[in-house]
This record gives sequence, structure tokens and C-alpha cells, in this order.
Amino acid sequence: MPSAKRKSGRLIIVSNRLPVTITKRKGKVAIQPSPGGLATALRALQTEKEVVFSGWPGYIPESRNEQKFIDSTLREKHSCLPIFLTRREIDKYYYGFANRTLWPLFHYFTSYCTFEKSEWEAYQHVNQKFFKEIIQDSAETDTFWVHDYHLMLLPHLLRTYFPQTDIGFFLHIPFPSSEIFRILPWRNEVMEGVLGSDLIGFHTYEYARHFLSSVLRLLGYENEFGAISIEDRIVMVDNFPMGVDAQNIMTLLRQESTKKDIKKFQKAVKKKDRKVILSVDRLDYSKGIPHRLKAFESFLSQYPEWREKLVYIMLCVPSRTRVKDYAFLKQEVESFVGKINGRFGNPDWMPIYYLYRSLPFERLLPLYAIADIALVTPVRDGMNLVAKEYVAARTDDSGVLILSGTAGAEAELGEALVVNVYSREDIVDALIQALEMSEEEQSRRMRTMRQRIIDYDIHHWTRSFITGIEEIKNLKSQREHWKLTDKWKKKLLSAYHSGKKRLLMFDYDGTLISFAKKPEDAKPDVELKKLLLLLAKKRKNHLAIISGRDRLTMEQWLGDIPCTLVAEHGAWIRVDTRSSWKAQKTVSTEWKSQVMPILKTYEARVPGSFVEEKEFGLAWHYRKASPELGEIRSCELFDNLNEFLANTDMQLMHGNKVIEIRPRGVHKGQAAQNLLMMDTYDFVLALGDDWTDEDLFRALPEGAYSIKIGYGTTKARFFLDSPKNCRRLLHDLTKI
Repeated sequence: MPSAKRKSGRLIIVSNRLPVTITKRKGKVAIQPSPGGLATALRALQTEKEVVFSGWPGYIPESRNEQKFIDSTLREKHSCLPIFLTRREIDKYYYGFANRTLWPLFHYFTSYCTFEKSEWEAYQHVNQKFFKEIIQDSAETDTFWVHDYHLMLLPHLLRTYFPQTDIGFFLHIPFPSSEIFRILPWRNEVMEGVLGSDLIGFHTYEYARHFLSSVLRLLGYENEFGAISIEDRIVMVDNFPMGVDAQNIMTLLRQESTKKDIKKFQKAVKKKDRKVILSVDRLDYSKGIPHRLKAFESFLSQYPEWREKLVYIMLCVPSRTRVKDYAFLKQEVESFVGKINGRFGNPDWMPIYYLYRSLPFERLLPLYAIADIALVTPVRDGMNLVAKEYVAARTDDSGVLILSGTAGAEAELGEALVVNVYSREDIVDALIQALEMSEEEQSRRMRTMRQRIIDYDIHHWTRSFITGIEEIKNLKSQREHWKLTDKWKKKLLSAYHSGKKRLLMFDYDGTLISFAKKPEDAKPDVELKKLLLLLAKKRKNHLAIISGRDRLTMEQWLGDIPCTLVAEHGAWIRVDTRSSWKAQKTVSTEWKSQVMPILKTYEARVPGSFVEEKEFGLAWHYRKASPELGEIRSCELFDNLNEFLANTDMQLMHGNKVIEIRPRGVHKGQAAQNLLMMDTYDFVLALGDDWTDEDLFRALPEGAYSIKIGYGTTKARFFLDSPKNCRRLLHDLTKI
């Protein structure tokens, strides 16, 4: 249970690593806050609400007493809830599943992926460990913001324990296309883990689109403008491009120590007015370093006049040195650097200054300041903040940014020279263009990018995401107002109990029973037929099932229930079991011979789709088709038919995974009006799930109970989240 000491209503930021650095010298442990724009921005939220960080402190204690000291110090002095990991957990969870499976997969390096069950189990175990530790010091009134690919199962775990809490998740790396993501053996578990969130954030619209496509293809959840309905929840998916701390960069550049370093570096590398090209990367295969070196070699070969007139400073920060693939990459890069320097260099000039080290940000800034060109060409990158840091550091609006089109930053930095990292010619041409670019053009491009970087900095990013969570909290509150809560359910049951003559009008598919891939598979089960029979036999009740189904199917499935059956959205009606079917409108069916070939063409073009013929109508179903293709073709078909059927007596409607043609003036609202005229009712209840039922809701008298099954804009007074809960309501009605 949550600790008695904790305060509720906090923002708990959960990530793999805490924003602290722990060192041990001469037997004494020292803890310092980690520098960095993200940590600073997140700490800045302390002014608005209490912020607590939770994660691994990056250190394995040597004794229980040492762990207790670190734990208490982090909690009391640094607002941190530490989760301590063992060496085996780090090997299997962090170096294993997180960085040998998810990292390469999400960056499209499938050949680097390993799919070890023991590493997956370790990933599950550590996510569970985070969960168990966090709930000891948190409450449902807290807001959780979970970060990155290390903890993709955590949102769902938190949701199961705190159903009403507000949970955000942000992925700092790319999300791959559904064709790549589906390779993961545990893809559904990972997807469901993330969907425990209320708000899911990505750097770019492309990544968000890939995620939504995977959700649809793998789990079957559709979205409406990024909103996914899952049972009684809405999950929002959006893009939040991460920024840098532009103001802090400009402040540091004004410091005397930075100015001295700038002069020192200029003196060291800008001899004879040499141009400086700079790249800053973690040594990772996703950064495209070998591709860049090959292109630079081609540049020096094709343009010998630029030799000795420039120098390339290549800073590679050590990364995951214990992973085999990274060790091989280091050897490859150093071999390339040696080859290029050996081929083109001389005693007075070395083309590449290769730095394999990590530099404090204060020492990195002078390199940004002296670099005439920043060469940022990852093969795949979630955002790449180096590009933004370089732009922010160019306070005189000089310099040129060469940027890979596969970096997330490209979506915001369109004024950069955008290249295809796989094309040496592209990079060579960009280098020449950058070296020959006029000061006026440099200034025009850089000034536009700098202003954008300043306006949309790291603080804007944190505020935007927190605001997004707050907006969803308000949305949940509004939805709760329209939900058929226990309070309103009691009122409905009481009104039903008091009613002397009661009219019950129910849609079938998506309301009484969940949708099936094939319409013929949605037969009523024993439980449903029993519920309908009990309601229909009550003396005070008039039960009507109003469906888009054809009358033959309704007769076969529901014909033995003593109720009114309405088929084809109101085209046919059977008042009771003793009556025969009657057409509500006489319509010619000659039009079918003209429309059927069109529908058959789309049936052939969209695998999984099929045409259903009814007596007075036609329907093209695409529930079994590829979701994206189905939506594209359905809109195309709707436009074609809309034009074709103009000035006819037929009506076109776009339902749930179906396009249907039916007689104009025939709809569920008209059927409801006919039923209401049969008698005087003092209790009316209508249930429906899609826009074809909106006609039904509009036709109801004031005071009627109308309930939409599922979410979306509606004329209904209330909503229930699923056919499952709809049945629970029917079950409650049968008890009265």
C-alpha cells in the first residue's frame, strides 16, 4: 500500500535512469544531479506541482547499508524514488531485450535483433519490479509520466492498479512501420502495455501514424483523429517534437570561460581560415557514421581543391561498449578514419580529427560555435537534438546544417540541407553547396530555424505534454458526465419499474452482440436469446429489434422471440410472431443491376471485402479487409456512388466498416416513429451503436432513455462502452 509519508497529487516521472550521477571515492558515495536540458526542464515543473523522479540510479550498491544510504539520500534530497537493479537484470533487461531487441527493431536494423525468451522474461520482470516499487510510494491521485522503450509494459501495470489515474507515455526513439513491428514475437504484449496510458507521445507525426497503424492491424482498435476507444477509456496519440534549452545555450555562450574555449579551438583548428565540419554522435549503428565517412572520402577525392582548406571534427561518444555490435562498429569507424587520414593527410594537415570521448556540454558548445557546417546524418533517429543544439548555438545566424531526412528533427528543420544518408552523391553535393553558400543565404536559413528552436524549446515540450494530460483528464470528466453511471442506471431501472407501457428498441450488431469478421458469424448466443425472450414476454413490454440485417436472417435468428422485428433499417417490419413481413415502402430494384458491377469491382480490388445483397438494398462490407486499404477504397467508393445515385430514390450511407445503399426515406427513425404511434408509452428505451442509430435517437420523445454503445458524437443521452455492458443492463431489466 502507498506510504503514509507520501503526498498525493504529484507528477511522478518514471524512466530507466534517474537524473543523478553516483560516484564512489575512497569509500564515500557522492550523489550529484545530472546536467542536461531534459532533466532541467522536468525539474522546472517543480514550480507548478511536486515532481518526483523514479528509476534506476545507475549504480549497484556494494552492501545493504550502502543501498539504504543511497535510497534515503535520493528520497530526501533529490526527490527521487530509486529502483535498484542487479547486474543480471541490467544484462538481460537493459543490454538484452531493450538494446538487442527493441532498439535495433525500432531503428529498422532487423538483422541486429535477437529474440531471446530469457531476455523478454527479464524485461517483464524489471517492468514488474518498477511497478511494485512505485506503487509503494504513490496514489491514484498522482499523475505518471513514463519514458521510453525500456518501460513499455509499465503503463498497463499501473492502469490495472490505479484504474482512474492519469498516465502519460513518451517514446524518445522512432516507432517503426507495422510491417517491422509485427516481427516482434511479443508485439501484442508490448502494444497493450503502452495502451495503458491516457496520452501517448512521439517526436513526429510519422511515428504516431505507424503506432496507430500497428494498433489497428494487431489489436483491431480504430482511431478517430488520434483517439483510440478501449473499453471505457479513450487513449490519445499525438506528436510532441522535443526541443533543447535554447536560452541556456545562449547564456553559456556569453560566459567568459566559453569565449576563451572558442578562441582556443579556433586557434587550434582554423589555421589558414580553414572551414570546420562537425559531427557529434553516440557511437551507434543508427547514426550512419560509416556512410558519412565514405561520403567524406568521396568528397575529398572528387574535389581536391578543398583539401587542406577544411577539417572535419568527428566526436564519437562511447556507447554500450559491452555490446558486441558496438565493439565491431568502433573498429570499423576507426579503420575508416585511419584510411582517410592516411590517404589524404600530410604532415601539415589531417582531414579528420577523431575524438572518441564524452565531453561535458560546456566543452561541446565551443565546437558548435566554431563549426561552419554541422553534418548530422543518422540512418534513423527519433529526433536528434545535436541538430537543434547546433542551430541554437549559431547566435550570429551563420553556419549550415546538413541533415538526414531520416532524423526526426527534419520535420521541423526544413531550411537545412536535407540529404539521403544512403546516397554518397547527396552528401557530397550538400557539402559543396554548404561550403559555397553565401552569408546572406546562410543567415536566412539559420535565422528561421533558430527562431523556431527558441519558440519550441524543451520547456515548451514539457508544458505541451503535461497540458495534453490535463486536457484528457478534463475529457474523462466530461465523458463521465454522459456515461450511464450507477446513479443514472438506478433512475432508469426505477423508471422502467414504474412504467405501465414500455417500448424497448434495440439495434443488433455492435449493440446486443459484438461485430464479427463475417456477418453470418454474429448469430445470437444462448444468453442473448434468453435475455430477449424474458424481456419480450413481460406483459408491459413491447420489444423491437431494429437492424440493418435482411429479413430472412432476422427471421432465422430471432423469429421465435415474440417481438417486433425491423429489417434493412426500416424497409421491412414484422410486428409479432403471428404477423407476416410488410414492406414500408415500395421501391424499384432495377438500379441494382447498374450498381452491383461497381460494388463487385471494389470487392475484387479489396481482398477480404464482399458484397451483400438485400431485397431493397446492397451493402459492401470491408471489415475483413486491410484497414488502411479498406478506408481508402471506402471513401473512394462512397464518392463514386454518391455522384452515381444523385437524383435517384436511393440513399447512400457509410456505416461501421460497410457502405450501404437503401431506399431514401427508409431509416430507423421512421421505424421508431411508426412504433411510437402504435400505442402510448410511458417508458421508452433505445440502444444503438453507430450513426445509422442516430435517426432512431432523434425520433425519440422527450424523457426517453437513449444509450449509445461505444464512443463518439451522438444524440443519445448516455453511453455504455461495450455490448458486454449493454447485456448487463438487459440482465438488470429482466430482474424487475
